[in-house]
Amino acid sequence: MDRLTTMAVFVRVAEEGGFAAAARRLSLSPPSVTRAVSELEARLGALLLHRTTRSVGLTEAGERYLADCRRILSAVEEADRHAVGVHTEPRGMVTVSASVLFGRMVVAPILLDLLDRYADISISALFVDRVTHLMEEGIDIAVRIAELPDSSLPASRVGQVRRVLCASPGYLAARGRPGSPADLADHETVDFVNMTPGGDWSFGRAGTNQRFRPGARFLVNNADTAIAAALEGRGITRVLSYMITPQLQAGTLETMLEDFEPPPVPIHVLHKEPSQTSARVRAVVDHLVEGLRSTSAPTA
Repeated sequence: MDRLTTMAVFVRVAEEGGFAAAARRLSLSPPSVTRAVSELEARLGALLLHRTTRSVGLTEAGERYLADCRRILSAVEEADRHAVGVHTEPRGMVTVSASVLFGRMVVAPILLDLLDRYADISISALFVDRVTHLMEEGIDIAVRIAELPDSSLPASRVGQVRRVLCASPGYLAARGRPGSPADLADHETVDFVNMTPGGDWSFGRAGTNQRFRPGARFLVNNADTAIAAALEGRGITRVLSYMITPQLQAGTLETMLEDFEPPPVPIHVLHKEPSQTSARVRAVVDHLVEGLRSTSAPTA
């Protein structure tokens, strides 16, 4: 295999986490995939993958080389598209990242609608609860729920979400509804720790900055579990407003202390092509911006 092909095979093995899965995706035989990676390692004089009978993982050199391969292959693909006039017709693969829950609830339906509109565009959706690095990870577009640091990446603000407290009607009927952040000390809390940097729940009524440290007996690292616990009447939790849109509409959760909420968190769409943006990326960016600005979920 030529060098670019072996690089593409290595990238697929790393992404699939195994040679057999990569072979299936590439329509190659497992031995040919194994041989391609071995030839690549021999040429480089470096071990790129740790192999066991059950799994394949990247070495430190492999992690660095994976990022380089993604950039190189993306540049080659882009050059091919430029040559055939891709800047006039959107076609090709676009990788979009977002957080897991926001991706599933809000971003995925917008992307599926885009696929109906553009027959020659494909989407690779990466939904993970961490900050993705567009250049290093070969990601074209990211949807971020955060205040953005200074960056050279183009960004469009498309909405905002609130940090809300919620509990089940049954819990509030039994324990009462808090009237101020100080009243939370008398309540059971479920702490979604990704929402509590430093361990505190912040509040911001009338320019003040109040803080409450929940003495939660149940601490979780994902919103789904915190919401499920609140639905069971286990206490009050804090999440982003879009996360409980279905439960609020169904009346199975209620919010409280709205007058004490901190400022909302903005939503942005970023992309990594600040100049000469390709038609495929521009089409997806424009569709995401339009869809996120029109949906009710981000500003719930």
